[in-house]
Amino acid sequence: MAARELDVRGLFCPLPILRTRKLLDSMAEGEEVLVYVTDPASVIDFRHFCNITANELLSYDQREDEVFVYHIRRHL
Repeated sequence: MAARELDVRGLFCPLPILRTRKLLDSMAEGEEVLVYVTDPASVIDFRHFCNITANELLSYDQREDEVFVYHIRRHL
């Protein structure tokens, strides 16, 4: 199953997390999403969000164009 994509570039805390949570809430357990973020604080925010919601942060990367990419798997 291909991962969904969510582009929240240009938005700042708390909007990237709120939009990610809204999408994850509509997804089935085991589905995955790639989230594209430009907010530098997102590194801390997304780790914390996954820890407190039990969603799994599979990976994250910072691309050369200053975009952070978070790969998250939905858990209940």
